[in-house]
Amino acid sequence: MLEKALKGSRGYGIWVAFLLLLTGIGFFFYWKQLDYGLGITGMSRDVSWGLYIAQFTFLVGFAASAVMLVMPYYLHDFKEFGKITILGEFLAVSAVIMCVTFVTIDLGRPDRVANLLLHPSPRSVLFWDIIVLSGYLLINIVTGWTVLESEKKGVPPPAWVKPIIYISIPWAISIHTVTAFIYAGLPGRGFWLTAIMAPRFLASAFASGPALLILFCLILKRFTKFDAGEKAIQTLSKIVAYALAVSIFFVLVELFTAFYSQIPGHTSHLTYLFWGLEGHNMIANWMRVSALTAVAAFILLIIPKARTREPILALACGLTFLSLWIEKGLGLVITGFIPSPLEAITDYIPTGPEIAISVGIWALGLLLITVFYKIFVAVRTET
Repeated sequence: MLEKALKGSRGYGIWVAFLLLLTGIGFFFYWKQLDYGLGITGMSRDVSWGLYIAQFTFLVGFAASAVMLVMPYYLHDFKEFGKITILGEFLAVSAVIMCVTFVTIDLGRPDRVANLLLHPSPRSVLFWDIIVLSGYLLINIVTGWTVLESEKKGVPPPAWVKPIIYISIPWAISIHTVTAFIYAGLPGRGFWLTAIMAPRFLASAFASGPALLILFCLILKRFTKFDAGEKAIQTLSKIVAYALAVSIFFVLVELFTAFYSQIPGHTSHLTYLFWGLEGHNMIANWMRVSALTAVAAFILLIIPKARTREPILALACGLTFLSLWIEKGLGLVITGFIPSPLEAITDYIPTGPEIAISVGIWALGLLLITVFYKIFVAVRTET
């Protein structure tokens, strides 16, 4: 079926060439990073995790969000999701590949990734994170490709696929939970030391992932013959609305706990995150945008007449994506280091090469999604 990705319109070819160009630029700057070291980035001794790990954290949620399609379709026989379940699995595959790439880039030297497997440390949460991500990647590749190939042949999927699909449901929860434990298990960082870190991760994942999938479905409807169906899209939009509401609630709970108790180790981080601290307000400016876009998206999603109009739905999903990318892709990671345990404030600003490498990895992920979805639409059109 891979040959189907090699055929397409002129616009498809231009889009693929554009993504290849961005990926190539990212690889060029990564080659410079390999030569010079991580000093080419904006990270420092005080802020040792930056844009790379922030993107990894955000993208793990995309991978986990596939469960919001698999569970209703396979456990509750919600047939309307039958058309798009494979899309969710292919999105998960692309997201996990991007996650692993960001971790590899952040480690500085690729051979250090092999050390996680050659010299395993069961006490390391990162070791278990690599295990669950690798397993989830394999599960989604096998199930998504097998089911699609069965559709192409016009036969039911083999019986052995169902147990693997059922295993993928708790596995999806585990990948984001283990990622959350990487942060929540660090006692020296008060901002991350919270019992609801894993639930916060899952709530934002179940909002951002389906929101992006809705956007992809609307794009496919616009440029191809594939239509996911209004009921499937509307059901997904309700999932986004509920998950976004829970995500907003969890943030408000964190704010109440910190400021009502007046524990300096918690209030200083949140003050920096939302209002700035001692004149350092770069992240606070971003978080104001995140808060406003989250509230706006939620309002649009809970109004039925607004949600059923595709342009407004696309806007709401885009706002959801932007809001949670800022929260998980910038605010969560950077704020954990500022202020430091010694109350030092070190601003972190990603450098040009750092941004170029990140854009290149995003382009690689979009390229994978484009190829997978091209194959999917071609098979669906034939059958």
